[in-house]
Amino acid sequence: MSSSGAADELPGVAGDYYGHATRRLENAGCWLEVLSSGGPRIVGFGLRGSSNVLAETPLASWDFGYGRYDLLGGHRFWFAPESPECSVPDGDGLTISAIPGGLRLVGAVQTPTGLRKEIEVRLASEAAGASIRHQLTNQGLRTLELAVWPITQLRLGGLAMVSLPAPPTKHSVAPNQILALWSYATWTDERLSLGERVLTVAGRAGAPFKIGCLSGTGSVGYLREGVLFVKRFEPAVEALHADMGTNLQIYCDDGSVEIESLGPLVSLGPGESVTHEERWELREIGEGTDVAGVAALL
Repeated sequence: MSSSGAADELPGVAGDYYGHATRRLENAGCWLEVLSSGGPRIVGFGLRGSSNVLAETPLASWDFGYGRYDLLGGHRFWFAPESPECSVPDGDGLTISAIPGGLRLVGAVQTPTGLRKEIEVRLASEAAGASIRHQLTNQGLRTLELAVWPITQLRLGGLAMVSLPAPPTKHSVAPNQILALWSYATWTDERLSLGERVLTVAGRAGAPFKIGCLSGTGSVGYLREGVLFVKRFEPAVEALHADMGTNLQIYCDDGSVEIESLGPLVSLGPGESVTHEERWELREIGEGTDVAGVAALL
C-alpha cells in the first residue's frame, strides 16, 4: 500500500468508501479522503464536522472496451481530448505514501496508453482548503498529444458559476471570450444562465448538459446549502487547449454536477511528465448571498 509497506506510517486514519479502502486527512478547517487501494481518486472533501460536498456515485459504471470502469464519485484524473482510453479501469495497483503535509497517490501504468497518473494531496495548515497536484507520465513507447484533465463531481442542488471577462474600457475589434457547447446540449437549457459578468449552471437533474469556456481567472465555484466550493488553477490562456480552446468546463446530468479544469495541450514523449495543480477552498457564506456576491469571491 505504501512505499514503506506499513499503512500505520501514513498520515490520517483508515476508512471505507462503499467497500473501498480509504485514507482520511483532517485539519482545523476541513477533511479530505482518498482511495488507498485504487485510483488515484479523491472521494471526500468537507468542512470539519460536516458532510461530504463531493457527489457519491458508487453504482455508476461502464465499459468502453477495457473492462468495467467504476465512476464512484468524487474527483478523478482524466486526460483530454476525451476518448475510451480515459476509462481504463483503475481499481487496483495504487501505491500510496506519505509526503510533507499530505499523501502521494501513484496509479498503475495503464494500457493501452502507457500513462501513469499521480496525485499529491496536501491540506492547508489551518484553513478549509487543499492543494491537489496532478502528474501524468508517459511510460509508453509513443508520443501522445493530450492535456491534464481533473474532474470533480459535486452533489446536485447547487449552483455552479464562472466569472466572465469585464467589458473592455476601450473599443476593441478583437473577441475577448470563448464559450463552447457540447453536441448533446442546447443554449435554451433552463439550467444555463448567461449574465454580463457571470455564467451559471443550476445543478438540477436532467438530460446531460455541458458548456466550456476559456477562463482568464482560473476559478470556478459551486454553491450549495450555504457552502461555497471553489476550485482554482493557473489558466495559461495563451496556450493551446483541447475542446475548442476551453480550459474550464461544467457538466450536469441526473446524477451530479462536474466542474473540470484543463491544462494546455502538450506533446508528451516517452519518459516525459506534465503537471497541473488545483487549489480547493470551502467557505460558509450563508443562503442569502446573491450570484453577484458569490462571483466576486471567485
